[in-house]
Amino acid sequence: MTDDVPGDAADDLPLWLGHRLQQPLPPESVRAAFAPSLSYGRHFGPPGHDARSAAVLVLLYRRDGQWLVPFTVRPDTMADHAGQVSFPGGMVESGETTRDGALRELEEELGVARDSVEVLGSLSPMFLFVSNFRITPWVAVARAPIAFRPCDREVAEVLEVPVAHMMNSANYGVHHHQRGELRFSAPYLGWHQYHVWGATCIILAELVAILSEGQAASFAYGHDRRP
Repeated sequence: MTDDVPGDAADDLPLWLGHRLQQPLPPESVRAAFAPSLSYGRHFGPPGHDARSAAVLVLLYRRDGQWLVPFTVRPDTMADHAGQVSFPGGMVESGETTRDGALRELEEELGVARDSVEVLGSLSPMFLFVSNFRITPWVAVARAPIAFRPCDREVAEVLEVPVAHMMNSANYGVHHHQRGELRFSAPYLGWHQYHVWGATCIILAELVAILSEGQAASFAYGHDRRP
C-alpha cells in the first residue's frame, strides 16, 4: 500500500466520486456497523418533530501527492461534544439549505472560502439523538492548494488524515466508555492519539465504503488495483 497518488489517478477521484454520489448509497448496515453500542439503531431512525437541522462538510484535498480529509478537534470549553473529533459543521441557520450551512461552517471554522471548493454531493443523513440534530453530510473537493485558518473558539486542532489511512482496516478498533453507571463500546478510526468515533465515524464509514468500490480504490490509493 502507498499513500502516493500519481496525477492521472488523483485527477480521476473527484470526477468518479461526483458521479457515484448521485447513485444509491451503500446500505444502512455499512453505517450501523460503526455505531456505538446501546444506540439501538436510533442514529438511523426518524428524528423527532423538534429535531434541529445540522450539516457537516467532508472536504477532500491534495497535498504532497496524496488525498487528505480535515477533521477538527473541539475545544474542551464547548457545550456540545467538547474534545471530540468532528468534521467541520454545525446547526443550519434560518433560510439556509444544508448545503449552504455546511459551506458556511467550513468557512467559519477552518477559514476555507466556500467558492474555493466544489461540492460533489451528499451522504446519508443521520439523527444524532444525544443532541437532537438531524445531520446532513456533504462532500466537497478543493482542486487548488488550501491553507487552514482555524477559529480558536471552535477548533482546538486540525487533523489532516490521509484517505489511504482511512481506507486501511488496520487503523480501526473499538474502545470503551464509562458515563456514570453506563458503560458502552464504540468503533473508532485511530489517528495518532485521537479516536474518531460516534456520528463522525458513522459518516466516515459510508464514505470509505464508497471509495472502496472497484476502480475508485485505485484513485484513492494512487495505483491500479484491477486484476
